[in-house]
Amino acid sequence: MGSVKTKVVLIRVTDEAEGLIASAGKLCYAHDSQKVFQMNSNDSGQFVQKLMQMGHESPIEHVVFTFYIEGVSRAMTHQLVRHRLASYSQRSQRYVDHNEFHYVVPPRLQGKTVEIDGESIDAVVYFEQTMDLIAERYAKLQDALGQKGEKSNEDARYVLPNACETKILMTMNARELLHFFEERLCIRAQWEIRSAAEQMLKLVKDVCPSLFAKAGPKCIRLGGCPEGTGSCGNYEGIKRKYDPEYKSEVKQDIIDLPCKASSKSLHVND
Repeated sequence: MGSVKTKVVLIRVTDEAEGLIASAGKLCYAHDSQKVFQMNSNDSGQFVQKLMQMGHESPIEHVVFTFYIEGVSRAMTHQLVRHRLASYSQRSQRYVDHNEFHYVVPPRLQGKTVEIDGESIDAVVYFEQTMDLIAERYAKLQDALGQKGEKSNEDARYVLPNACETKILMTMNARELLHFFEERLCIRAQWEIRSAAEQMLKLVKDVCPSLFAKAGPKCIRLGGCPEGTGSCGNYEGIKRKYDPEYKSEVKQDIIDLPCKASSKSLHVND
C-alpha cells in the first residue's frame, strides 16, 4: 500500500497506420482504386498532413490505439470514460479485493499543512494517514461481511476513496484521440488526466508523427482560447509548446497555474 504515479503504455496500434489513413483518403478521390494502396511512408506522411490541413478527418478513424494506463485514481478514470467513442476495460472493485490498495496523492498537497486542535500536520502525511484509516475500515467491513470475495467486495468497496488506484485499458480511434487531446491537454483540464494525456501524446507521436504533428489543446486549432475569462492567459506559451512551426516575438514561459475560472467561461474540464 502506498502512493503511485501515472504510467501509460501504448499496447497496440493499427499496422502501417499512416499508410492506411493515406489510402483511405486517396480512395475518396481515386479513379483507379488499385493505386491507392501503393504509397511509400514519406508519401503517406505528406498526404496525411494534407488531409489534416483540409479538415478531411474521416479517414483517420480507420486507425486505432490501445493504451494500458495504471497508477491513476478512480477520480481520473471517471473523467476518462466520459469520452464515449472509445472502448474501456477496467479492473473491478467487485471482483478484485482492495486490501492494501494503492492511491494517488494530489501534488498540490506538497508543502501544505492541516490544522487540528492547534497542531500543524503535513498535508501529505495527513492524506496518507487517511488512506491507512480507510484501508483499515475496508478490512473491518470485509470481516463483517464474511470475507466472501465478490459478495463482500461489492459492499465493502463503498468506503474506498476516489484516490484509490485503478488500472484501465482504453482503445480509441485517431480522430477521437485528437479530440481527447484538445480537451485534456488544456491547462484547465484536471492535472491527473492531463498528465496521462501528455504521456499518450508522446507515445503516439513516435508512431504517427505526421498525424499528431500539431496535436494539442483546442486553442491551437482555434487560434485562441474559447474559455473567456476562464482562460489560462498563456496562449503564446501553449502555442509554442505544441506547434513546432509557430514563431512569436512574445517571450512567455509556459506556466501551469490554476486558471482564473469563472461562471462565464464556455466550457469546463473537470
